[in-house]
Amino acid sequence: MFERNKVDNPSTVREKAIHVELSMDDGRLLKGRFFVPSTRKVYEELNGQGSFLDFQSYDGDREMISKACLRAVRLTDIPRAKGLAARTINDDFDPHAILNVTKGAQWEEIRESYHQLSKLYHPDRYANTNLPEEISNYIDTMARRINAAFSALEKPQQVKREFTRAKTEPIYQRG
Repeated sequence: MFERNKVDNPSTVREKAIHVELSMDDGRLLKGRFFVPSTRKVYEELNGQGSFLDFQSYDGDREMISKACLRAVRLTDIPRAKGLAARTINDDFDPHAILNVTKGAQWEEIRESYHQLSKLYHPDRYANTNLPEEISNYIDTMARRINAAFSALEKPQQVKREFTRAKTEPIYQRG
C-alpha cells in the first residue's frame, strides 16, 4: 500500500525549467528546456537514478527523453533582464513569444518577424542618441534575447535542410 505522504503529486511539485542544448546519440541537436523539481539541482537530476528527462523543445510538446540516448548536455545562457528590462521582460524564455509568432508558425513568418525585431532593437540604431542607461540596457537585452530566440528556432530548420539536401544527393557517382 502506498503512503500518501510518500507519493509525489504532480500538481503540488514545483518545477523549474533549465534551458539546454541536448546532443543525442543519433546526431540530433535538441534545443529547449528540461524540467527539474525545484528542490533538486541540475546535476543531481542528470546523474540521479531516473532513466528519463522531462524535456520540451522550443517548438514542440513535452516528452520524456532517455538519458541513455544523450551524448552531451549544454546549459544555454539566456540573457537575464536588469533594471527597466526586469520590470518589462518576462524571464521565462519562450522563443515564440519573444519573436511574436504562434507555435507552429511557418518558417518564413518566423524569419520575417526576426528581421523586423532585430532591426527595431539593433543597438547600432541607437548608438548616436543620448538614452538613459536603463533604456540602453533594455534595448541591449532585447537584442540578445531576440537573437537567442531565433537561434533556438533556427536549429531544427537547419537540420531539416541538411537532411533533405543529403537525401537528394547521390550516394555514389561513377566517375
